[in-house]
Amino acid sequence: MEYEALRKIANDIRINIIKMVSNAKSGHPGGSLGAADIVTFLYFNVMDITKENAGTNDRDRFVLSKGHASPLLYAVLAEKGIIPKEELLTFRLLHTRLQGHPDMNELDGIDMTTGSLGQGLSAAVGMCLANKLDKNDHRVYCLIGDGESEEGQIWEAAMAAAHYKCDNLCAIIDNNGLQIDGKIEDVIGPAPFDEKFRAFGWHTINVDGHDFAQLEKAFAEAKTIKGKPTCIIAKTVKGKGVSYMENVADWHGKAPNAELTATALKDLEGE
Repeated sequence: MEYEALRKIANDIRINIIKMVSNAKSGHPGGSLGAADIVTFLYFNVMDITKENAGTNDRDRFVLSKGHASPLLYAVLAEKGIIPKEELLTFRLLHTRLQGHPDMNELDGIDMTTGSLGQGLSAAVGMCLANKLDKNDHRVYCLIGDGESEEGQIWEAAMAAAHYKCDNLCAIIDNNGLQIDGKIEDVIGPAPFDEKFRAFGWHTINVDGHDFAQLEKAFAEAKTIKGKPTCIIAKTVKGKGVSYMENVADWHGKAPNAELTATALKDLEGE
């Protein structure tokens, strides 16, 4: 798909993220908006997931390790036609399938139940090993938060992935520099990610997470790497596209009121 069409889809996804979180009066808009370009590119230009194969093993898989960014995942699944767009406004409501964190038992196309931070990469490693045992050539992609990488389980999984030569695994770090309580460097500071993942035996690539050309090159390169997993460190802007949310940690996990929702939609619909 051409970049201009991808930009339109990513913007529509951002609009739906704002509508979902605003309607629910809760959710995590900042990281969802910031990673929208990455996940849009994955679902429309890299992974082979469709409405028809979403409930099968015969496709690439995506693990949203930072499960609080569920509005992004649901909005992407709607754009792919896997769930109805009208269902998006049931996000976080009573009895909805669209829980605050993804539940693989609720929807086809959700490959792992996540939300407890640090666990997604371990699941992705298991999927990669299963694919190898089954002689299944499909790949597994795992989106990890930079703040989430303060969890020790991430590094245990990273060590295992390299040990088992999971070259069918591509992790992506959503490197926006912020977490719920401020700048990552002021909390623990797991960066530099490239040096650390290389030390664990991974191939690493640094990109601008909003540049489709760089993302295209990085994902293509990842497919050529043999004998080790790949980590793409994607520099992103938390709250991307909404003027008052960009690079503001306070918008990690709260919903805008009616006035701020209108401003956000004006920012996005004006593009």
